[in-house]
Amino acid sequence: MSNNLFLFEDLSKDLDKISQAESLTILANLEQELLGKSSKVALAREALKQVEPNERPELGKRLNFVRNQLQNGLDQRRKVLVEGERQKKLQEEKIDLGEILTSPQRGHIHLIAQTQQSLEDVFIGMGYTVEEGPEVETEWYNFEALNIPPSHPARDAQDSLYVKLGKPGSTLLRTHTSPVQIRVMQNNSLPIYSVMPGRVYRRDTPDARHTPAFHQIEGLVVDKDISFSDLAGTIETFTSAYFGPAIKARLRPAFFPFTEPSAEFDITCTICEGSGCRTCSGVGWVELGGCGMIDPAVFASVGIDSEQWSGFAFGFGIDRCAQMKHGIDDMRVLLDNDIRFLSQF
Repeated sequence: MSNNLFLFEDLSKDLDKISQAESLTILANLEQELLGKSSKVALAREALKQVEPNERPELGKRLNFVRNQLQNGLDQRRKVLVEGERQKKLQEEKIDLGEILTSPQRGHIHLIAQTQQSLEDVFIGMGYTVEEGPEVETEWYNFEALNIPPSHPARDAQDSLYVKLGKPGSTLLRTHTSPVQIRVMQNNSLPIYSVMPGRVYRRDTPDARHTPAFHQIEGLVVDKDISFSDLAGTIETFTSAYFGPAIKARLRPAFFPFTEPSAEFDITCTICEGSGCRTCSGVGWVELGGCGMIDPAVFASVGIDSEQWSGFAFGFGIDRCAQMKHGIDDMRVLLDNDIRFLSQF
């Protein structure tokens, strides 16, 4: 058999072609031409099976040398092109920090902090106090005192972020600000009208409406002769005061272990004004939070007589409020720290 397939006189020319490839697409086409199924290297590999046994070692050595030279040339050129595209992208997306640093304009409070302050002002105007609590909580405060038994799905490690402190599974990053309600009922005298803002943590996959670390504000009222109509009126008053009279709220039956009866409350999607969009999943409404009358079991856990006292609780996302009020279609931008976005607020 002729050994012409194993001569590879054009190796230096092929290496020159590789070094002159100006894009990854051209390089990919060249790789297919030089090392693909129909390339001279592939044909030589097949022909190697048919040559005389005593010729195979030398020809095989020559074939491997050529293939390695071509592959190394392709790999090196690919690294150069990838780095070039990366530098080009960085150049296109760079921010002129010199202009920012030399500007007399000062920074300002982050949109989430602004929103939290605005919400606190609304509730302070309604006669509420503002309470805070720790972000690392025990299971008792985060679950048990709120009538969430060990078998409840909310206690699954897929939803909660446990920390290595104390007994395994006994301490976690709080999944809601409800533990502060328990502490307030333990330590404050009755009646109680309070809100509890703060950061909370869950194993959520980031998307347009969810992030694994976000902010909540919850409200707690404990007094005599409190009814569900008081809760509905509070939700209505808050919605009008914060979002404006054009935004409507609705309550839907729901279940929460710590309230009975319970409801979820939605507001009109401010992005599409009810016509349907990605943020509201096409339904025109966005769930803002949950609410309900405090379950007697929760009162029992903090030593309050549910025969004399009644109350309600509600909670919703501060990030979601900012998203709805300012027409932000993707909540993830709140965490990007992009000054072009933050400077708008």
